[in-house]
Amino acid sequence: MVTHRPASGTAYRNGRFAASTRELAEEAAVAISYNGTSHAVLMATPADLEDLAYGFSLTEGLVASVAEIEEVATVDCGRGLDLQVSLAGDAGQRLAERRRSMAGPVGCGLCGIESLEAAMRETAPVAADLRLAPAEVSRAVAAMAKMQALNLRTRAVHAAGFYQSERGLVLVREDVGRHNALDKLIGAAARAGIDMATGAVVLTSRLSIELVQKTAVAGCGLLVAVSAPTALAVDEAEAAGITLAAVARGDEFELFTHPQRIIGGSLKDVA
Repeated sequence: MVTHRPASGTAYRNGRFAASTRELAEEAAVAISYNGTSHAVLMATPADLEDLAYGFSLTEGLVASVAEIEEVATVDCGRGLDLQVSLAGDAGQRLAERRRSMAGPVGCGLCGIESLEAAMRETAPVAADLRLAPAEVSRAVAAMAKMQALNLRTRAVHAAGFYQSERGLVLVREDVGRHNALDKLIGAAARAGIDMATGAVVLTSRLSIELVQKTAVAGCGLLVAVSAPTALAVDEAEAAGITLAAVARGDEFELFTHPQRIIGGSLKDVA
């Protein structure tokens, strides 16, 4: 699928105007349907869409495992794309019951969330034993920049990556939406049978509560980002047992929660 295209314009540089060309990231309306019924519509980069369908299904709690997804078909509807997800019997029945219990239409600002209670859901604490050296955090962030092929062309998309000590950055997914990028990453890892408790999620965006929730559902205990977290994201990470390493730039970063997963990160260990 086409993920970018050139656009002509005019640029002002060195005190004068001149013709310019820039690659622009494509953005498409992507519906996710389950057993024939539309559930959510996202604005997303039209790439790695099966990963998106798997990851969204997992992080939104619509399936318990990839085994409950029988098939994902991508249908071009002209004005957008429809990811038609076929669920196994039990998962399909659970979703049907959830729909019948909905108090109102989807639309409180989070894709696929039908109530404030669902948006502020509690997540089970993460019990990952992973520990990284400070230099590994810096290496993971530096490696991300080199593996963002679409962003190198467009400078307009977010990325989510998965880092393991013994293998480095093993997966990267990009999207115009930071939530979509993380869902694609989680979907790709699940499809590949990768246990996300064995590594760290690395994000190029700021950290909001939804990204922490999705990371917790994936079972990953360490979340690294180049920008700062929101206050609510810190509260959620603290409750979920996730280590937040944010404002990660160059060889510097800040630890906001559960510093024990970074070697030397607990100041009491240094004293």
